[in-house]
Amino acid sequence: MADPTTDPEISFTQIDVDLDVQDILLTASQHDIPKLRRLVRTQSALPDASNVKDPETGYTPLHSAIAACEADTETGTDDAKKQEEHAELLKSGAETVRFLLQEGAIWNDLDNNDETPGCLARRIGATELYDMIVDAGVRAEMLLSRLEGYEELSDGDDEEEEEEGEKEEGAEATQTEVEAEVEAPELVDASETHDVAIATSTGERLANPSVSNTGYLDSSLNITTDRILDADQNGVMMSWESSIMKKSAQNLLPRPGLKVLNVGHGMGIVDGFFQEQSPAAHHIIEAHPDVVVEMKKRGWDSKPGVVIHEGRWQDVLPGLIESGETFDAIYYDTFAESYGDFRDFFSEQVIGLLEQEGKWGFFNGMGADRQISYDVYQKVAEMDIFEAGFDVEWEDIPVPKLDGEWEGVRRAYWVVDNYRLPLCRFMD
Repeated sequence: MADPTTDPEISFTQIDVDLDVQDILLTASQHDIPKLRRLVRTQSALPDASNVKDPETGYTPLHSAIAACEADTETGTDDAKKQEEHAELLKSGAETVRFLLQEGAIWNDLDNNDETPGCLARRIGATELYDMIVDAGVRAEMLLSRLEGYEELSDGDDEEEEEEGEKEEGAEATQTEVEAEVEAPELVDASETHDVAIATSTGERLANPSVSNTGYLDSSLNITTDRILDADQNGVMMSWESSIMKKSAQNLLPRPGLKVLNVGHGMGIVDGFFQEQSPAAHHIIEAHPDVVVEMKKRGWDSKPGVVIHEGRWQDVLPGLIESGETFDAIYYDTFAESYGDFRDFFSEQVIGLLEQEGKWGFFNGMGADRQISYDVYQKVAEMDIFEAGFDVEWEDIPVPKLDGEWEGVRRAYWVVDNYRLPLCRFMD
């Protein structure tokens, strides 16, 4: 071990910082809130003390507080005294977790075992602590969503004020220069703002969070009978989803003679089940040119009632609304779009397209590469769907083991045990 008194690479300041980190982590594990409050609020060398990390385990104070709540299985769970002690431990753990979250602890920071604090709580069976982390994730994502809208609004106001100021001062800046200065940032993707790779689109089986919708649409696809992969071997759609799609189609189209709109054809799984329900009209929007070619090769353009719209839904749907088209059922399953795109879809487009007694649904793949992410995004979506004027019902569908499905795919986009199938209707 290097001697700090002789090794120039090691400073006493760094040693002090390391000791401070260990002190904070130990205090968090002891659930000593008074001392923890002093440490996280007064350690001048650690400006983000509530999110320090142990270099060996990657534990943050949240991880440490939760890990200390694991039950002692060696003594057995039948011991009433031990159960009472564990209940007290969980109570103090919950108070510590609540304090740390109030101090700005990050709900989805990863340790060296690739676990968030919520993942750790779920693994040790600390349900109350897990629910607290889920709620913290929901608050963070909702706040992020609201800030996106605020930034876009304020950017627009700034642009108007800037242009007015330039006119008053006689400035001769071009419109291009003005727009460059005040250009609104793109919608924030949760997978980029957090350490956890959360898939932020309902249909996005996203193996690489950096994949953009534009990049996807410009890429070449590998389309086979049981899967679609993009050029980087990211899973776009796979045949194991068939049972989910069948249930969705039957819920949305319970009888023949109804009109359905599907956004995102992919392998045509859900559209095949829609056809089995004998719809009176069957509109399909597909943006990727390779998929459109495959659709026509398989005769989709000649199937009963089918109308294919080539392009992005953002460009197609306004025309359908303007022409007065309405549908009894709408399904949404895109790839590499943000959660903000999905929210715009149901809050701005579905309202103008859905019959009053109609139903709509979506492939619920948000955050499905991690259980806590899936739970957080279900709650976020539920609140946003409610705010848009819809009720949503959820049905849990067990997903079979998919270990053999990911051969040749960069990363599994589905790891959770149950698929939560959504069914949405207008309120009242």
